[in-house]
Amino acid sequence: MNHLHRYASTRFGRLPKTFSELSDLRREVPWWNQVLDPGSPTLTKWNYIILCTCLVALFLDPLYFFLPVIGAPGCMQIDLGLGIFVTFFRTVADLFFFIHITIKFRTAFVAPSSRVFGRGELVMDRKAIAIRYLKSSFIIDLAAALPLPQIVIWFIIPASKSATAAHANHTLSFIVLLQYIPRFLIMFPINRRIIKTTGVVAKTAWSGAAYNLVLYTLASHVLGASWYVLSIQRQYECWRIECSKEMNSTHSPSCNPYFLDCNTVGKSARNAWLKKTNVIINCDALNDDDKDFQFGMFSDAFTNNVASSDFPDKYFYCLWWGLKNLCSYGQSIMTSTLSSETLFCIIICICGLVFFSHLIGNMQGYLQSTTARLEEWRIRRRDTEEWMRHRQLPPDLQDRVRRFVNYQWTATRGVDEEAILKSLPLDLRRQIQRHLCLALVRRVPFFAQMDDQLLDAICERLVSSLNTNDMFLVREGDPVQEMLFIIRGKVESSTTNGGRTGFYNSITLGPGDFCGEELLTWALIPHSDSIINLPLSTRTVKSITEVEAFALRAWDLRYVAKQFKRLHSKKLQHAFRYYSHQWRTWGACFIQAAWRRYKRKKLAIELAKQEQLYDDMYDMDDGAGAEYEDGDASSSDQANHAQHLGITILASKFAKNTRKGAKKTVSRINQDDSILKMPKMFKPVEPDFSA
Repeated sequence: MNHLHRYASTRFGRLPKTFSELSDLRREVPWWNQVLDPGSPTLTKWNYIILCTCLVALFLDPLYFFLPVIGAPGCMQIDLGLGIFVTFFRTVADLFFFIHITIKFRTAFVAPSSRVFGRGELVMDRKAIAIRYLKSSFIIDLAAALPLPQIVIWFIIPASKSATAAHANHTLSFIVLLQYIPRFLIMFPINRRIIKTTGVVAKTAWSGAAYNLVLYTLASHVLGASWYVLSIQRQYECWRIECSKEMNSTHSPSCNPYFLDCNTVGKSARNAWLKKTNVIINCDALNDDDKDFQFGMFSDAFTNNVASSDFPDKYFYCLWWGLKNLCSYGQSIMTSTLSSETLFCIIICICGLVFFSHLIGNMQGYLQSTTARLEEWRIRRRDTEEWMRHRQLPPDLQDRVRRFVNYQWTATRGVDEEAILKSLPLDLRRQIQRHLCLALVRRVPFFAQMDDQLLDAICERLVSSLNTNDMFLVREGDPVQEMLFIIRGKVESSTTNGGRTGFYNSITLGPGDFCGEELLTWALIPHSDSIINLPLSTRTVKSITEVEAFALRAWDLRYVAKQFKRLHSKKLQHAFRYYSHQWRTWGACFIQAAWRRYKRKKLAIELAKQEQLYDDMYDMDDGAGAEYEDGDASSSDQANHAQHLGITILASKFAKNTRKGAKKTVSRINQDDSILKMPKMFKPVEPDFSA
């Protein structure tokens, strides 16, 4: 048992089988003895790195096809500068492949027998991991990682006796093509592993389209490089055939196959042969009269001097050639009658059809995903317009519908947020709702009085509500289905107190206010589980501007309201009364009525005082008249009273008239008060916040 197994057995008493145990173990075990989790972020990043390495390696290998060049008339050589460049970067890519092999020997796998439910149990026994890897994809990974072209071009070919450019070209092309197959095949398991871990290779639509375009360009690059190396071999084949015709005693000097290699340039024998040979003339692709040898589809490489051009010009021309013929399925290729050339054109046609269909299909899928919501909105908007025209809705109503559809698209971009949240686990949904709603909910003063537990319960059940201007959120007398908490915008809340004549109250609600408090009273009614009918709204709520609000639906509010009953707090009751506009309206009407009663009572008291004063004066007048009638007064008193008799009689008459006027005034005040009396404003039903 190795060090990791001993440490795991000491730490857990057994080998860890879960991902959390493996993570704890990896934090404590040295990195050189760690077994990697196949779903860890580190390994996911490495999979992306090795995928990019595969693409780079698939791009580098066809560059070996550009090593043979036409160095001089009638000879071929190897471009050493390009060979060094390609060898260096390919060696770096090979190192990544060997690192990938090492990592796969240390990557745990899920036991097949444990995949019945969930992610399954990890097998982290390094011996079991190695046996499984050796039996599966180790041979392909090793074949892709071996530096075979470097060994061939720098060690085997120079050591051979016939180390000509043609021999090097044939050998190197065969090795590159042979190793290109496993390098291409290892991309598929890497792609599957990335998709299994993250769901997609490209996380955005544009990156997915770019990835498919890179693959299509890579196919064009391989096709162009293959066309170039076959063109060079075609030219060399012509030289070899013509050289064999001059290899006899009748032709002097006789042609030597070594003359076709540029290593012999400058030698006297080759110079003498070059002056008299017909090889170069007979193998000129520009000579249309020569029908003995057909260049076919490879003639462009020599008529446009591609074979003798610098590498950048040569490479981009070959890339363009491959891209053009892949897109056109090889329809512009002029082939000869050779079966090998015709077979190559057939392969180009089939590959062009497959790759182009794959490119268009994938790019269309990726790009359509960016505009899918927009297209759905356009279709829905078109259907809405056709429906409104068919139903002959009035223009003002059509404008309101258009404003709402546009506002909803601007606010949500066509995403059904509620459906996304419902698909998530409960705990994750709570955390997301808390992140989205808690700061906005705390802006509502009524909610600021609550603790975090109740706020979490409220945030969990809040749903967004979007309304354009001039929309009735609820009408007076309609059932209240949700309680709205305004976040942005303004609404007008008005009431006629049940349609009473002469009563109208209106108020403007803004951010932080709420409406639909009748629903809270209904939710707190004892034994309300048996109540099905929703409460009726006492106010009409109409949006003045575009309004964004959170809504607590009736049955969600019932659950939250039941949580309030456990608080036993008068603070919530006072906050509800203070911030409820229904209670504010009732309070204003109550104060108004009390003030009217006070003024009426005060006026009645003042009139009563005046009446008492006049009664006293009337009594005095009656007493004086009685003494005068009895005749018991003395002559002196009669003289004193005689002069005031007229004044007393006038005062008595004035007192009687004043009493009558006071009674008429009181009756008129009472009559006017009954006429001007406010309609009775019933006190709102108060929620029972106590247990």
